[in-house]
Amino acid sequence: MLRLNKTRSAAQALLCEGHVRINGRRVIRCSQPVHAGDVLTLPHDGGVRVIRVLTLPARRGPPTEAHSHYEEIESVSQQA
Repeated sequence: MLRLNKTRSAAQALLCEGHVRINGRRVIRCSQPVHAGDVLTLPHDGGVRVIRVLTLPARRGPPTEAHSHYEEIESVSQQA
């Protein structure tokens, strides 16, 4: 519900393929729980995105509302 991907199926594919880390540990299950304070590392636009979850939203709202629930720690793009 943090809307880090365009679709739920795209987010699930990243998780199931092991491309996401929670607090530095690779996610090996699609149903891995996320809590406030967790640090997520995930691929984004050919690079890596690191965010900290501040709170979990009570509902799935618009992207602007979802962005208020996490902070960007680092975003690194790979330049060719």
